[in-house]
Amino acid sequence: QVQLVESGGGLVQAGGSLRLSCVASGSTISIYTMGWYRQAPGKQRELVASISIGGNTNYADSVKGRATISRDNAKNTVYLQMNSLKPEDTAVFYCNAYRWRVAVKSDYWGQGTQVTVSS
Repeated sequence: QVQLVESGGGLVQAGGSLRLSCVASGSTISIYTMGWYRQAPGKQRELVASISIGGNTNYADSVKGRATISRDNAKNTVYLQMNSLKPEDTAVFYCNAYRWRVAVKSDYWGQGTQVTVSS
């Protein structure tokens, strides 16, 4: 079992920046692909960025060039740096950890942190 706790959300003006953190406990994150998702009101949850065990990153087109995901396995923490924030970035941001093992997927989610971008 992995417990994930996000922090760093808040209210920010358009053009501003935020750094989200996700601290894991219960297991090392070094064996998991880690990701950040977001869900805006009335919309489906969507992938923002992910980082593989080896450090390969993947970003949604909507945040490319504005977001950076990173992981510190020693601190069991994943970060999401978001710059040039836009009102449309307003959402609850969720941390995710998953791995496949013998065709079984282990999938864990945090409780989420609210990001609100004012215009």
